[in-house]
Amino acid sequence: MKEKVQQNALKNQQHYRKMTEKPVEQLILSLCVPTIISMLITTIYNVADTFFVSKIGVQASGAVGILFSLMAILQAFGFMFGHGSGSWISRLLGAKQVEKAREYSSTAFTLAFVVGLFIMIVGLAFLPTLMRLLGSTETILPYAADYGFYILLAGPAFTTSCVMNNILRYEGLAKLAMVGLATGGILNMFLDPLFIFGLHMGITGAGLSTAISQYISMAILYAMFRSGKPQSRLMLKYVRLQPSLIRNIITNGFPSLTRQGFNSVSNLLLNVQAAPFGDPAIAAMSIVSKCMNLLFSICVGIGQGFQPVSSFNYGAKRYDRVKRGIQFTWIFSTLVLTILSFLAFIFAPEMIHLFRHDAFIVEIGTHALRYGCVALIFLPTASIANMTFQSTGNSGRATFLACAQNGLFFIPLIVLFPKLFGLTGIEIAQPIAYFLAAAVAVPILLSFMRKLSKIDTITDLAAENPK
Repeated sequence: MKEKVQQNALKNQQHYRKMTEKPVEQLILSLCVPTIISMLITTIYNVADTFFVSKIGVQASGAVGILFSLMAILQAFGFMFGHGSGSWISRLLGAKQVEKAREYSSTAFTLAFVVGLFIMIVGLAFLPTLMRLLGSTETILPYAADYGFYILLAGPAFTTSCVMNNILRYEGLAKLAMVGLATGGILNMFLDPLFIFGLHMGITGAGLSTAISQYISMAILYAMFRSGKPQSRLMLKYVRLQPSLIRNIITNGFPSLTRQGFNSVSNLLLNVQAAPFGDPAIAAMSIVSKCMNLLFSICVGIGQGFQPVSSFNYGAKRYDRVKRGIQFTWIFSTLVLTILSFLAFIFAPEMIHLFRHDAFIVEIGTHALRYGCVALIFLPTASIANMTFQSTGNSGRATFLACAQNGLFFIPLIVLFPKLFGLTGIEIAQPIAYFLAAAVAVPILLSFMRKLSKIDTITDLAAENPK
């Protein structure tokens, strides 16, 4: 027992040195590779899930679209508790307060499980009513209820998996997080056709596939914590229902909940505003959103590799490394998105054509995707700024920036522009929102970087001239 404790202490010391001494650029690159893979697998899984279910029929496709909103709600709470605790955990580990970090991990996991269980119980009790609230028509309702039953059963798995995945990432254990997340996504892609077509279960098979995959992913992630590799723990003895601790988790994770909420509202408004221009407009904008999400997921993956470096070093008071991390991630993610956007701009018609062969849909989608590609190079600026403030505990600025793109800019634009510019207004609303969000983020982020430099200079002077 004593030998195991010594081994864990040595391992923790080595991890601390890696997070605070390894060149920032190398550290971020090593952490962002598994997070990018995780994001891509998740995005591709969402596309594949839609593809398989669409083979059942129009109503089944509509049911999946409706239930994506429910999954987004579950994940929003999971991200709130995951990011909210993960940022604190990383900073506490950087400050070598391991026991306190374990209180945050265990408490966040418990809160996420309770919220997921509550949504599951209430949702199952009022299943038809919930499906109608989410936008189901009477013809879609039977499919939505069948699919939604299994999504609700997986509620605790959705919320707790998000928490465990984010805690592992914030500890700098992105590869472990990738294994849990990717396994569930890949398994779902294999089970979907097996259950839907092989076992002739239809939409029920799609729901069952998702539920099984989510619980297996949850079990794998939980096993990571039981293995002792993370310094965090998921144990009842560390659960602290103190108002101050819970408030810290929720306050720090609120930007994630806000961001997910505005994303859902934005998608809803986009469909509503596109409806007067016909089904092809709705279909085209939906396809463009999938393409843009695929590109954006790479930017998010890079940012997720940066977040634990930022949090850990902020907690260790290595502000010079935090600033270098911001600079590198900002430049690197912008460069990557610029290259990808250039390629997507050139091959926009071919990308839209992969989903639908209708000439009108391809035309609308091509224009919208190309507008988006031009503006996509500004997206890393707003994204990195948001992640910087959330990872360092500046929840107020993080929440404001999370609201800016969709809440402050896109929602008013998508309401106003179609009246002024018709269909073109719908195509350019999101790209302009990207640009405006970046313009707002730049001065706020630069001001924070100057503050870091000032604090670092004062710290160096104090070290050179001790009393």
